[in-house]
Amino acid sequence: MASQLLSSDYSNWTSYRLTYQVDLPAKGKSAHLWLPLPDTNESVFQFTQGSNWHGNATKATFTTLGTGRFPVFKAEWHGKPKSDQRHITVSCIVKTSHHAIDPAYYHASKHTALPASIRNYINPTHLKPTNGIVRETVHAIIRDKKADTPLEQARAIYDWVINNAQYDENTRGRGQGNVKSMLEKNELSGKCVDINSLFVALAKAANIPARNQYGIRISESKLHPSIGEYGDISNSQHCRAEFFLAGRGWVPVNPADILQVSKLEAIALDDPRIARLKEQFFGSWEMNWLTYNHADDLTLSPPNAGKIPFFMYPHAEIDGHSLDSLDPESFSYKITSGELIGTGAKF
Repeated sequence: MASQLLSSDYSNWTSYRLTYQVDLPAKGKSAHLWLPLPDTNESVFQFTQGSNWHGNATKATFTTLGTGRFPVFKAEWHGKPKSDQRHITVSCIVKTSHHAIDPAYYHASKHTALPASIRNYINPTHLKPTNGIVRETVHAIIRDKKADTPLEQARAIYDWVINNAQYDENTRGRGQGNVKSMLEKNELSGKCVDINSLFVALAKAANIPARNQYGIRISESKLHPSIGEYGDISNSQHCRAEFFLAGRGWVPVNPADILQVSKLEAIALDDPRIARLKEQFFGSWEMNWLTYNHADDLTLSPPNAGKIPFFMYPHAEIDGHSLDSLDPESFSYKITSGELIGTGAKF
């Protein structure tokens, strides 16, 4: 059962200001910038109260991307800017509330029909296939645990990922989430995108709708210091996972943070503190984090961005050549969070 600390309390919202500061070099004839923004499609645990921008872009707009209509800020510069740099500042106000769904109230059988709008979340993506070694692996997991219902199967997958994957702090960025490669090489290590993608792909292969939610940490954690960030969050991108139960809805899970706490704080997986965290994070998210989107294989256009596996980092191009989104210093972007207290901000 989900922890009381992480239970949804709709009267207890926390407000934050998320701010991007981006400076692109003045070289080249043109530049394009895309920034992921807090998702406005969910109201259970997160909602936004508007965004604004200022800078010297030739053209800029708040718009949406993909079939899920995920919020994005787009800016363009054409010709040489008058100043030494192309610069933009974008600020968003977002509120979050701890999110918990207690799966104990789920009583549907494995034959309960899924809503038509949810069936797409069983489909594979480029980096999360559902056939071959992925399907073989999940069938073995379910068979070994004698898991029958979707809830039992999801829990078996969750436990298997925690018991078999490892958090690797040396992984660049937040990982790639190439599940097929991870399983074929038997190298089940990485960061949140790798670990949570492993859960998502295995769930999909078991015909359980699942998805990653890509976002960023915005505040300190009340549970463990290693899973929170506040202030300068330029390198704090983070994804979570969730699966769908017919008759219950989307259930949040977070196996990656369990493995991160275990590794960075040197706590063994069989330690009671990790056992408690496992129970808490099967059905809840601590909302010191916000979500941008759950888009995979997303196309950014124009001009040459093409298809990206997920959209969690700022993306910029100069004359059609992409900058390194995983290097805020060379890209020259800074992301900050500040908690809003009354009419002011806590920094």
